Amino acid sequence: MVVSVTDFKHSLAGDAPAAGLSPVLAGLWWLAKGDWDRAHRIIQDEPGREAAWAHAHLHRVEGDLGNAGYWYRQAGQKVATDALDIEFERIISALMGSSGP
Repeated sequence: MVVSVTDFKHSLAGDAPAAGLSPVLAGLWWLAKGDWDRAHRIIQDEPGREAAWAHAHLHRVEGDLGNAGYWYRQAGQKVATDALDIEFERIISALMGSSGP
């Protein structure tokens, strides 16, 4: 069971996201595994600000900053300018309801 950022990171050793992860976290799991397309397919259809934030991050990873900007606005988030891995961990922490590992 994944209950912390550390658990999430350890789960990346597996072949599939842990059971019980939200679709947005599952999408981010696939992103961390290097499967941007699968992550996007999962996250793009999810409603809400958390999904929009993850969607913005995906487009930032892709290099489509215009599209990312749209999704940051939908999420009510400032456009991220820090390193991608820092933002990724910040999103995971927020989605898991914690402020760190």
